[in-house]
Amino acid sequence: MERGLVFNIQKYSISDGPGIRTTVFLKGCPARCWWCHNPESQAPEPEATVMASRCLACGECVAACPRGIIGDGKQSPADCILCGACVEACPPGARTLAGTAMTTAQVLAVVMQDRVFYEESGGGVTFSGGEPLMQYEFLRSLLAACREQGIRTAVDTGGFAPREHLLEIAGLADLILYDLKLMDDRRHREATGLGNRLVLDNLAALGQAHGAIWIRVPIIPGVNDDMGNLAATARLAAGIPGVRQVNLLPFHRTWHAKLGRLGRAMPDNDTATPSRERMEEVAEIFRGAGLTTRIGG
Repeated sequence: MERGLVFNIQKYSISDGPGIRTTVFLKGCPARCWWCHNPESQAPEPEATVMASRCLACGECVAACPRGIIGDGKQSPADCILCGACVEACPPGARTLAGTAMTTAQVLAVVMQDRVFYEESGGGVTFSGGEPLMQYEFLRSLLAACREQGIRTAVDTGGFAPREHLLEIAGLADLILYDLKLMDDRRHREATGLGNRLVLDNLAALGQAHGAIWIRVPIIPGVNDDMGNLAATARLAAGIPGVRQVNLLPFHRTWHAKLGRLGRAMPDNDTATPSRERMEEVAEIFRGAGLTTRIGG
């Protein structure tokens, strides 16, 4: 049975596809978007996180560490072996491991707990990340298992995957949520660490093969919210046969605190969440291209 690395399973989600959903977050992503609201998703291996504000300085984690390397308990050292002993020992739950190995059957057991909500709301399960296609075989197994149970599925992808993998996965999913950020390759590389040619080529192929695609566009002030990029994104989306709707996702700052918990440097960045008025202006650009457009997931 396939096994993969899951860093969160979020129940009762209404932001990752239609209806009430369970969103399964798979670990690993090749991109390094600084605004990523799930920075714990990026590394393909487990990571220790510490919420310093919850730490009681009780010393339980220090005593539990088999290698005696935790120090003051408020951060995880670079040579942590990720055994999880400190997590189990922490009374206030200040310490966690982002990334748990799970089998297809284990994930499915969690998913099936809320089947009645999917049936009543037209919902289902969404596999997100990170970039879920980084765990292609695990993702394929999960989708097949859901299909056997009659659970409708969605996959949220940035398109950073071999085309044959994307198309095979798309054939198993009822809905594809496809992220678009920037149309210019140089700007895309500067913002994410990767060029966009694969992303755009994969979307073109996907549009010919799948009839239910929702385009998701994060709106990041100063990065991709200029008229030129927005208009180009709208034109592209309007020309893809399988696109049924566009979702505009306003930037928010949840990533900032998460970086601190991961022990990563927090950039000096004061980017603000776009106002509702600004998001409506952006939405009109996409609606003007003939696209059904919604603000939010």
